[in-house]
Amino acid sequence: MKKILIVEDDEKLRKELEIFLNNNGYQAECLKTFKNTINDILKINPNLILLDINLPDIDGEYVCKEIRKQSDMPIIIITSKDNELDELISINYGADHYITKPFNIQILLAKITSVLRRSSNTEIKNKIDAKHFILNISNSTIEKDGKVIELTKNEYKILKYLIEKREKIVSREEIMNFLWESESFIDDNTLSVNITRLRNKLEEINLKELIETKRGQGYILKGEL
Repeated sequence: MKKILIVEDDEKLRKELEIFLNNNGYQAECLKTFKNTINDILKINPNLILLDINLPDIDGEYVCKEIRKQSDMPIIIITSKDNELDELISINYGADHYITKPFNIQILLAKITSVLRRSSNTEIKNKIDAKHFILNISNSTIEKDGKVIELTKNEYKILKYLIEKREKIVSREEIMNFLWESESFIDDNTLSVNITRLRNKLEEINLKELIETKRGQGYILKGEL
């Protein structure tokens, strides 16, 4: 069930939206205080935000801008400001849609459905299911059981190459040639350092033995552990 966070100071509208969304297959949650809005949103980490511009303690457009710096979560602006400038600012700050009050709640529902569908498709394209973990292409991270580990550029490329060649032995020369062709120069010693660091990061998500060394041949990414 997709979680939608309602960031709206109008209590009546907030309650109406919460009931409506819960009745239409979503898990609605409301932010009721706005002293730490940005941190609260990031902590809740919803699938989509309904964000009002006119908040009591902080500007909604600023919230949109700051959230977009740290997350790709979809944002739909809901506001009484019916002018092109505010709409343009919101879109430039990363909002996915802009809807003015009063609005047709069925149209809002359609926009939510559309934005979430597009977001899900993008997320699938940006991630590789590597069986034991997820490799996130968009930000060079690996994910497993809710834990996220950041990779350097070379670590990411080495791991991605091993995933593509899964269960096949890949020589050190192959990896270095691959990185050289992608304009990431790496020599034999640097490769060893990167493999060691990559293994240490995999160990952090309990995948210590995932990359196996085949003496005199190269490396293999195991299919089973």
